[in-house]
Order: sequence, then structure tokens, then C-alpha cells
Amino acid sequence: MPTPNELEAKLWKALRSDMTVMLGLERSNDNLIRPMTVQIDGDADRGPLWIFSANDTELVKALGRSENAFISFADKGHDLFAKISGTLTLDNDRAVIDRIWNRFVAAWFEQGKDDPKLALLRFDPHQAEIWENEWSLIAGIKLLFGSDPKRDYADKTANVRLD
Repeated sequence: MPTPNELEAKLWKALRSDMTVMLGLERSNDNLIRPMTVQIDGDADRGPLWIFSANDTELVKALGRSENAFISFADKGHDLFAKISGTLTLDNDRAVIDRIWNRFVAAWFEQGKDDPKLALLRFDPHQAEIWENEWSLIAGIKLLFGSDPKRDYADKTANVRLD
């Protein structure tokens, strides 16, 4: 049974590996939820998460100075799920752009790091709800032998502060 700290560590490891999230703004009617790719700068677990986007997207145009936002995440194996709440800001810090720029990002921007459409978003996480998926072969066998799935699953969740 993982501890909240272990679930948090699994979350950061999964984010580094899978990187695709759904990003949304808390205040907008449809939350402007969009699939995005996050990047973590360096070895720090806790953020910020960096997201390259174009400045003409609905999400970036709707972004004020700083917005309450959220990330919905499921790792590729569907073994871990999370909702991460935080703050989203436009932060075109050239030093960060230079550090985390890669060929996948470059494919989206014809003029490279100097593309006038480039927007670098900074997501500062504050809290995460993390769920580890209990539905596995072992869980199915335990259920056959009378295990209570609600009780077993309770040990696979955590609410953690990230700031």
C-alpha cells in the first residue's frame, strides 16, 4: 500500500515519462480543456511544469495575468491518474526556452525559438489528487475471494500539497 509520498513520487515519474496532459482554466465555461505536453525543467519534483503553445490558441488568448488552472493526467498504462490544481501564467523566459527546447517542440514552430507565435506557459502546481489504479489481475482475484474493493482502493489514493 503506497503512502501519499510514494504516490506523489509515482506521479512525477509518470509525468516525466508520459508528458501528455489535459490542461484547463478553472474560470472558463468550457474550461478550455486542451491536450498539451508538459516538460519538467531539471530534476525538481514539484514543478513548475512548462508547456509550449502558440499565442493564437484559444487557451493562451483567454489567459489573463495568472489563472487558476488544472491538469488532468492518466499515465500510458492507466495505472495512475491525477488532477493537479495550480496557477497558469504566460512566461516567455528565454533562459527556460533555451534549456527545455527540443526537436519535438521545434517541429511546431517554423522559426524556431524566435517564432513570433511561440508562447511558453508556466504551470505552478499547488495540490494534486492522485489515484493508483486498483483494477488489475490481482484485484480481480482478490474480488473473487471476497475482498471489499472500496476498502482496498482507499489505500491507493492521496491528496498532496505541491507548493
